[in-house]
Amino acid sequence: MERNEIMKKSLKTAAALVLAITLTGCGGSSPSSDSSAPKQSSDPIKIGIPDDATNGGRAIKLLETAGLISVDPAAGWVPELKDVTEYIYNIEIVPTQANTLPSTLDDFGASTINGTYAIPIGLIPSRDGLIIENQADATAAGEKNPFINVIVARTADKDNATYAKVVKAFNTDYVAQYVIAKYSEASIPSWPWDPTELSDEEIVDEVDHYTSSPDGKTVVKLGVCGASNDSWKAVQKILDDNGDNIYIELVRFDAYTLPNEALNSGEIDLNSFQHYAYLEKEIESQGYDLTVIGDTNMAPLTLYSRKFESLDALKEAAGKKE
Repeated sequence: MERNEIMKKSLKTAAALVLAITLTGCGGSSPSSDSSAPKQSSDPIKIGIPDDATNGGRAIKLLETAGLISVDPAAGWVPELKDVTEYIYNIEIVPTQANTLPSTLDDFGASTINGTYAIPIGLIPSRDGLIIENQADATAAGEKNPFINVIVARTADKDNATYAKVVKAFNTDYVAQYVIAKYSEASIPSWPWDPTELSDEEIVDEVDHYTSSPDGKTVVKLGVCGASNDSWKAVQKILDDNGDNIYIELVRFDAYTLPNEALNSGEIDLNSFQHYAYLEKEIESQGYDLTVIGDTNMAPLTLYSRKFESLDALKEAAGKKE
């Protein structure tokens, strides 16, 4: 089955915004029968989660789906630690700055890491994850999936014709196929698409070696986070092929808290690093006058560990709370 068909199937069959699947680890064997598996400890196993409200809430929901905790259902899709009603296993949840979770993975029993930060260090959800958030394009109570990543502009620029061309270039079959080929299940296009005539290998090679020039073009400064932003090279190629005379200049930030501030102040023109839920929280807490002008990809949150080969192994080591 082609990757596009697999992706479409996952988008159509999910019955909730956030579901999860458990995975056997790299070894593929049952940790319970492995004499070398970590033994149960009286100390709680520490689990790192992002310290921002929305991604932290996603992580808490993922740990609930994993069966490690219970959460007050009234908290919705972005609960806080205070909404945890029961620790089923002997774990401690530790909010940590999201961009430091990969480098501190060895310090925790496990950590929930977004694809933005997992991909650059070689983590692959299906191979390395203990449990993966499934962000299928389903709806709950008629609401849009709040974890679709977006392109954001200042509200005053929401109808800017140049920015509309950028959004249109992103939501193409070419960019979608590149995203699937380059990032596999770590990043999924949020719009319907059909494969191009190019093979996956050809499209990745073409985009990765593509270069462009800002000469004679309208420069659009676009804020991003993390290292996995090569899809914008594919967007640039589409813009150039269309003769749109637009050049995307990526402005990289090392923390999620910075791109919205930079956009709101006029330091950059657009940003693309966050999902709907995160933006809404930022607008509410910081008073930013920003708005979504287009959708991009979905990046599932995954629970990773370098100490445990499976979720069952982590549970066995933690032990159930009395």
